[in-house]
Amino acid sequence: MSTDSAEVLRLPGEAIPEGCRPWEAGEAGRWTRGLPPSWVPVRARTSVFVALPVAAVAGAGLLHRSGGLPAWAAALVALHLVWLVLRPEAALVLVPFAVAAVSTLGDFASPVRLGLTAVLVGVWVAVGLRLAARKRQRAAGLEAAGGVTAEVPRAPWALGRRSERGTFLLWSGLVTVVAGGALYATAGLWDLAEDRQVVPAAGWCLAGLGLTMLLSAAPARRRAVGLRRAPAPVLRVLVRENGDVETEVFAADDLAALRPLFTVFTMELDGGADDDEDETEDETEDETEDQTEDDADDESLRELISRIDDERAGPLREAVLYGTPYDGAEVVFLAAADKAGEPPVVEASVGPVRPVTALAYRWRARTERGKALRQARLEELRGAAAAVVVAERTGRKAAAGVRKWRAGWADWIAVGLVLLFLPLYWEDSGWWRYGYGLVTTLLAALLLPRRVAWRITADHEGLWFNGLSGTRHLAWDHIRAAECEGARLRILGTPASFEEWRVASPRWPWLESRLGVLHPYQRTAAEITAMWRDPATRPDAPADERQRGRALWPLGIVLGVVGAAAVVLLP
Repeated sequence: MSTDSAEVLRLPGEAIPEGCRPWEAGEAGRWTRGLPPSWVPVRARTSVFVALPVAAVAGAGLLHRSGGLPAWAAALVALHLVWLVLRPEAALVLVPFAVAAVSTLGDFASPVRLGLTAVLVGVWVAVGLRLAARKRQRAAGLEAAGGVTAEVPRAPWALGRRSERGTFLLWSGLVTVVAGGALYATAGLWDLAEDRQVVPAAGWCLAGLGLTMLLSAAPARRRAVGLRRAPAPVLRVLVRENGDVETEVFAADDLAALRPLFTVFTMELDGGADDDEDETEDETEDETEDQTEDDADDESLRELISRIDDERAGPLREAVLYGTPYDGAEVVFLAAADKAGEPPVVEASVGPVRPVTALAYRWRARTERGKALRQARLEELRGAAAAVVVAERTGRKAAAGVRKWRAGWADWIAVGLVLLFLPLYWEDSGWWRYGYGLVTTLLAALLLPRRVAWRITADHEGLWFNGLSGTRHLAWDHIRAAECEGARLRILGTPASFEEWRVASPRWPWLESRLGVLHPYQRTAAEITAMWRDPATRPDAPADERQRGRALWPLGIVLGVVGAAAVVLLP
């Protein structure tokens, strides 16, 4: 999303430190050219952060069972999948030990042994290049600041308090280490022989992940504290929140927000946070004011959730960057508020700086172009669907009847894709099968009825939605929007009724666009929107109780009974 210069929210002049220089495209370009080669992984999507530890645990089990490596050695080798992206310092030190383990232990065939060694050496080279690039970036950032420094701003309530940075990693690491130790200690209790071969390595790997979190917490805390201990280099930049709730940082003269330099997760240091020593004698006087602030906070939260769902970026804001930017750094921003007329806000990093590489930038630009083309095509199809509704209702075709939309092929495909995975666990034996089967049955009884039998009914009063416990009503005047964004169909209402109804199914927009097919959710959203905007197109008659839809709990009970019987009785 590009932003016009008129839309940039500016900081008041007195908030900018004296002598603070703008980080313009020329100097920012030197910073980005200091990045390592494109084949070196510097950043990854959130889904990759989740997938890498899972892949490492699975890889450790495979190396232990099939390759004959000791459990600890298998975990050491597999953890380099995680360290390559998330903790390169660990990989730089531990690759030689992993190479020694692969070379001397296990019963690998020679080609496999050579292949694993080559991969580990490649990891060592990649992390070496990445760490060397950090030094170049730090030097480029300091040069851009021109020696100008300033005290890092802090929220008033945070003065004198200990930094919280790294606390989450610390506790998560301790829990993960304990979980890994428990898994290793109980390896002999697993039912299958293969499990007993895999579990020790998985336990070691899980404990290694926990130690990685602990080792990540220490430098994060040290860098955050060091940033506030002395005046830090300052630069003027532009920032905004992207659809993943990351803060994107742009050059000060990139008014169209074309080339993000780096992203970082931040937290606003809000003076409204818990302060145990706040005075309470004025509570009665301030009750109305507090209620107004709470309502404003709720509205802001709803706007944020809506923006995340729609994958929209926030407004472009002027900010002062405190700290030296480089891969893995900690930074603080004094930024303009996301609404004009409000005071500046202090935002501190709660994760490391992640540069936007040239490859990531090209991928982002290609994705946005494709999204724009698909959106234009979908708008054409949506307009055609709305025109059909208007023509039907204006021509009095079935105008007296109610209008219905219900689950169809898209929803059945979604359920079918989930059911395809169930047989993978059917051959398991022991308590695992019964526990997994009964939990899955309970979830199916609660979720499947609505997925395969949802229905929306429109009459002259509004929309009726069936559900597990009964029907809900949304008057026409209480509708805020009917939209299909991505894989979700959403009907938004006001708090006076209910705020949202949604359903989702898998989608392939590029295939729909190529075939000229309109997804059922797009058609439903278009038709409801046409009725909402034009009262003349709405049905004239009220829907009776049968037409509004029945409660779906009987279907849930049937699914639960059948599923539980299958788990308990079938061999």
